[in-house]
Amino acid sequence: MVPMEGDGDFRSNESIELLKQADIVVTNPPFSLFREYIAQLVEYNKKFLILGNMNAITYKEVFRLIKENKLWSGYGFNMSMVYKTPYSNDLEANKQFVKGKGYNPNDGYVKVPAVNWYTNLDTGKRHEKLVFYKKYSSKEYPKYDNYEAINVNKVSDIPMDYKGVMGVPITFLDKYNPDQFEIIWIADRQNSEGIRTKIYTIEDNKNYNDLNRGPVVNLNGELKVVYMRILIKNKKLHK
Repeated sequence: MVPMEGDGDFRSNESIELLKQADIVVTNPPFSLFREYIAQLVEYNKKFLILGNMNAITYKEVFRLIKENKLWSGYGFNMSMVYKTPYSNDLEANKQFVKGKGYNPNDGYVKVPAVNWYTNLDTGKRHEKLVFYKKYSSKEYPKYDNYEAINVNKVSDIPMDYKGVMGVPITFLDKYNPDQFEIIWIADRQNSEGIRTKIYTIEDNKNYNDLNRGPVVNLNGELKVVYMRILIKNKKLHK
């Protein structure tokens, strides 16, 4: 191992030359530069296994790679991990978690939640078939008011017989089998990708700004926004 001459910034010429020589990249890139780092790995056509915040799923640049099956979840989704930082750990619950993992919070170790492994290395997990037991009913699976899709609250509740588009929680990506499902897009404020059917105004609801941040269901005449959803179709029902 030879020490680097520069500061190790992944964008430097020195780091890029090392990247070109790599077969597989395994690392923990800066979460704030995740988009840029992923773009570099794709540009140089590298196999990788990297850590990132779960919210990176919602980045348009990252989600497009997920949709195109160029990136997926590895073995580890929505994890809490211990990181060494230059900051003090002042939260008691955080300290207890760190201690439970065998680290001293007074040495700058902190709990970081919502961490995922991201990869483009094939795994057995992404080919495991999801088995469902529920059948579609309009009462249990209401249609969105602003997307052509039904709402599914839990991955385990995906109806086995629904042929149309379904909105499922983002945790679906930890179970996603590309042989079984097709990802249409993500439903939230930034990433409607032209598939949202309605934009709310104050005439529709005084909380229209809140409603426009995600998919909306009509519950007994009251409009309710649900947390962002992944829009999917069951491939097996479209043959």
